[in-house]
Amino acid sequence: MSSSLRRLYEDLRSICVAVIHPPGEDRDVLVQQLQRIGCKLKITWPMPPEPPRDCDVILFHVSQDLEHCGDWNASTVNAALVALSDYESPTTLKLLLDSMAHGVITKPFRSSGILSTLVLARASQGFQQRLQGKIDKLENTMKMRRQIEKAVRALVEHQGMDDVQAYEHMREKAKSLRITIAEVATLLLETYEKLEQLGFSTVSRKK
Repeated sequence: MSSSLRRLYEDLRSICVAVIHPPGEDRDVLVQQLQRIGCKLKITWPMPPEPPRDCDVILFHVSQDLEHCGDWNASTVNAALVALSDYESPTTLKLLLDSMAHGVITKPFRSSGILSTLVLARASQGFQQRLQGKIDKLENTMKMRRQIEKAVRALVEHQGMDDVQAYEHMREKAKSLRITIAEVATLLLETYEKLEQLGFSTVSRKK
């Protein structure tokens, strides 16, 4: 067995997999194969109102019960979601799309496809998390930039500085206080806001 394949199996043996499906032969096939792989199992039925929060992968039965449950959505659940589907009716497909599942296993369940589905679902979730991390970082950067621009305008308006002087002033303050310029901008804007709430005028010093 290659080292990469060995690491793959070690990873799967360390994860917790929730199986949310009615009792019966279909669930038995899933459980037996997951036990062969070595996953830690958590078997649940009936459908809980919300996805379990302590599992790495959730295999869940797609049915109309989902319409009355909580946020079964890959964007809100910190786990790889694998849908277990009976048949491809319009209702089932809509529920599947709404869940944004990372993988799908359709009936009749066979042990041969479970391992590959687990691996692909885990990889898909990892990619989604990395992408979301980049989006969050970009949004935070844009938010900080808007905060700095707003603080610059406040200094221009109330302290008689030009744009360059205002930015340099905040940069020097950030350096001396050992904080970011965005944090200086936030403190500055909060100060002006408090002054206005207390009834103090922040009239421009421009002549």
